[in-house]
Amino acid sequence: MQRRRSSKTPKQPLQVHQKNQTDLSAWRKGGKIDPEKSVQNHQSPNNQKTDSKQDSLEQALSYFEKVQDRVSLKKNNVLQKHLTTVESIALQRGLPPEGFDVLLNVALSGKLADTVNTRLLKSLVPASVIPESSVVSSVSWLCVNKCSGNIQLLFLKWLITVFDFVDHKEQLHALYGFFFSFLQDEKLCPYVCHLLYLLTRKENVKPFRIRKLLDLQAKMGMQSHLQALLSLYKLFCPELVTITLPGKTKTYFKNPEGPWKAAINTIRQRNQGNSPVSQPLFLGTAQRQSRKRKWNTQLIIPVSSTNKNNSEEDREKKCVDLYSMNETFPVEQLQTFSQLLQNIHCLEFPSQMGSVLTNPLLLHYINCIKDESIYLRLYYWMGQTLQEECTWCVADNNQYEEEFKDFLETVYKAECFLQEGFSSCEEFLYKSLPLWDGFCCRSQILRLVSWIPLSSFSEMKSHLYDPLTQLFFTSSLYFKCSVLESLKDLLQNWLNWHVIHLDSESDSQVDSLNTTLSGLLNVVAELIHFVGWISTIALRLENNSTLLLYFILDFYETVCDIYLRYNLPLLIMPPAGIFYPALLSMDSASLNQLCYIMYRYRTNLVAAKENEMSKKKIMQFKLSSQTYEEYNQYITAMVGCLWTSSAFQKDTHPQGLRMNDALLKKTTVQEFKTSFNIVYHPAMMGYAVHFLQQARPDDTTFNFSLIKGKMWNWYLEYLYAQGLKGLKVFIESSVNRVSQTSHSQA
Repeated sequence: MQRRRSSKTPKQPLQVHQKNQTDLSAWRKGGKIDPEKSVQNHQSPNNQKTDSKQDSLEQALSYFEKVQDRVSLKKNNVLQKHLTTVESIALQRGLPPEGFDVLLNVALSGKLADTVNTRLLKSLVPASVIPESSVVSSVSWLCVNKCSGNIQLLFLKWLITVFDFVDHKEQLHALYGFFFSFLQDEKLCPYVCHLLYLLTRKENVKPFRIRKLLDLQAKMGMQSHLQALLSLYKLFCPELVTITLPGKTKTYFKNPEGPWKAAINTIRQRNQGNSPVSQPLFLGTAQRQSRKRKWNTQLIIPVSSTNKNNSEEDREKKCVDLYSMNETFPVEQLQTFSQLLQNIHCLEFPSQMGSVLTNPLLLHYINCIKDESIYLRLYYWMGQTLQEECTWCVADNNQYEEEFKDFLETVYKAECFLQEGFSSCEEFLYKSLPLWDGFCCRSQILRLVSWIPLSSFSEMKSHLYDPLTQLFFTSSLYFKCSVLESLKDLLQNWLNWHVIHLDSESDSQVDSLNTTLSGLLNVVAELIHFVGWISTIALRLENNSTLLLYFILDFYETVCDIYLRYNLPLLIMPPAGIFYPALLSMDSASLNQLCYIMYRYRTNLVAAKENEMSKKKIMQFKLSSQTYEEYNQYITAMVGCLWTSSAFQKDTHPQGLRMNDALLKKTTVQEFKTSFNIVYHPAMMGYAVHFLQQARPDDTTFNFSLIKGKMWNWYLEYLYAQGLKGLKVFIESSVNRVSQTSHSQA
């Protein structure tokens, strides 16, 4: 492969970056310098200093471009000077696109010592984009073995790190077979696999390549990088890859070691406060970036540097040409849903998978296409990013907490859009929760917890429940409420998933559905039991806090309707440690909420009993008789408290209110039997006082015993008018009233 010199056909600058392009770019292309920018440069000492640096970089690039013979670093002051110039400017500002062709060619041509080549490669920090032609030109040097193995390895690490900065990938994809041939080098193999993983398309999967990977695996053993490539091949062509691969998603590749990522982050941080005119543009649109980190930049789809079509007519013409030629449709031109529908067959995702998260059209695409390779690429990128940027898992990352919060928020919104969780997020949560302090990014982490996919209870217990339990019992009341809300959302997401998949199943798949249903029932039941357990203990720790009780009962509002609303044969009553504190609560909202929950339990249990009696259900799942028994105990206690004033005599629950009269008399409460009916109940007494003030304004004794007979019915109507709808539906469904006729007349 013949060397391609930088004096070949000039490359076009980024059209969208014209106003922000460095003067060096204009000089090297023989173009004119922007007059407005030139005036500004002469007006400011800082801009004059920038001109000086650009002059020095221009001279350094010119020197390296003309190097012909092998030069020693120690004996050549000129080389040392230009090398230092490139290093300092690269670390301060990043290199413009035009510098990569020269520096890559000289570093891989073998003209300089490995020490110089290593320093040059480590200086290749992009300020905007990296031209694909420069990368292809540098790859050609690998064919002639001019550079050492260490330089080849360093080049691959650099290419993997800056892969998202390469403006185009078509020519790189054409070199897929060339990169594949380097797999036989054991030292390069992990990094070649990583690069191939980023480049692989369906057409790249060939039987001979699968055989080669299997041979390498037999020779080297079960290596994670080989598994990664085989897994990707199997997703594209499952009929060709017949071996069984580990099903659990894992981190296949180690982060390539090198200074580039840290340098890119440092440059972005330094340029955060610069004006849009003098700031080098970092891979995106012409808008000034407000984020420093690489993953935040990736949330914007980059515009190709070779795109010369500026007008809408040119863009539309290009779209038509691409459609007629059956080529890929540029993602940066995707603006409307109709465009997505017209080009869905030829749309290719950007290399920067992070841009998918903030683009509703691309999220629609992956939701419709269900291409496993896209999910795999997205999961790989997201897993690496979460692992690297986690502020409590990685040292010295605390300064980026706000940005990490924004990123987690973006991931959560994408999960809500897709209505399913990412497996890479699940893996991240399982690894990071044991190290989490419960404070950093609390809202974002707990929101991500609500989208954890269904898995076995043993896995959930060790990776989710146990870490949350330790934090739950040792944290504040507000953290406890946040955890309960997150677990309620998790339960709802699981139940919604079940409903969606149940609708998609046909009658011929009843057996497989029952098998899936059995596992779902177990996992959902364990989650409900877990919440019941921690809630019972939390109420004791927080002295039956009304706020905490609200979140607990809110969870059970979902649980009580599982049978009818989500078509799942499962109903679990709340523990006595939750039911009785709610029944005896001094807050009317909690009592009203409990009444509504018990009403919905009754409705679901009646429907379940009717279905069992009619035998119309094909599924062989029935509610436990213990559920009916526990409900009957609770309903007896509630009616005894609120209506018949007999809870102390008729409550049969082992942890209930049953007490003998001798013990009750020792309390010195005169009317202990009526202490918890709807008139004397601590949560209802305020309503009784206001009712008497309206019914008997002249009576200031507040004689509650007057509320009986017709006045009892009026009092009920008064309570219903105050918004106690839960109490209303409970009484109407669970209390057999003797005076129904007189009540309706009243």
